[in-house]
Amino acid sequence: MSYSGTAELNAGRVYALQNTFELNGRISAYPESARGFSAANCYLLKEGDRALLLDTGYTVHEQNILDQLGRLITPATALSLMPLRINELMSVTNAVAIAKRFNVVECFSPVPAIEDWIEFETLRGEERNPVLKTTVIGSLSGKGGPRVALGPDRTVDVMNAPIRLINTMWIYDEVSKTLFTSDMFSHLWSDREDGPWMLGDNETDDVTDFPFVRSFLLNTRYWWIEGANMSPIRKAVAEVHDRFDIETIAPGYGTILSGRQHVDQQFAVLDEVLDQLDRTKIAPAYVPRGLER
Repeated sequence: MSYSGTAELNAGRVYALQNTFELNGRISAYPESARGFSAANCYLLKEGDRALLLDTGYTVHEQNILDQLGRLITPATALSLMPLRINELMSVTNAVAIAKRFNVVECFSPVPAIEDWIEFETLRGEERNPVLKTTVIGSLSGKGGPRVALGPDRTVDVMNAPIRLINTMWIYDEVSKTLFTSDMFSHLWSDREDGPWMLGDNETDDVTDFPFVRSFLLNTRYWWIEGANMSPIRKAVAEVHDRFDIETIAPGYGTILSGRQHVDQQFAVLDEVLDQLDRTKIAPAYVPRGLER
């Protein structure tokens, strides 16, 4: 049995729905040689009678996620869905199952007709799946970029991930000072199914250093950064760090990092890796299948 648990990141307002999976060389978010376990993290932001769910999880975790949500919201809660990567299964595959059970009022999307991206069941007649309202993120307004209102005194910032392979969003919640980073800062996994899946200021991260993060990025979906023009990407990443008051990094996979020391360390090491892989310092190279760097 895999580990399934809910972590409260901010009292009554932010929860991580965590469900583990085995690292066996078939998960593209991790190097082929990685072994152990990682967690798929969906995040629920609550405010009064409204809630926002970031990502919907893998199909194999469907029942766990429905149960986790059932303990945190009621059938009357106005629930919005926001897949952070509409073309990745971890973000979208449980959207319809959640809409069948809960009061899903909208699904945020970077493109129109979100159903084209989240519908994995073909049903007819009375069995027809619920129709989800699409709210196109580009239509949202806000100083500095799109913003989603969860209540009169709470909004979250939506941004294109400053470093990404596929269409990816990062989210910042000012109330909890949490940055939700999808598939970035996801390099902490465990030998144990039960984690730990969250590290605080008083706990040591003995993995995040230049060689490890460099190797992790090059051996996953960031293979393309070696020898690329990193200057605009470094600038965009630094702007996120400087613009927002971040106390927690909440990735879509792996361990959540809480505390300013962890936040600053992650951004500093990432910047160093991007700097050293810039085209002015290293030439691009062909990457054959299975090569680990």
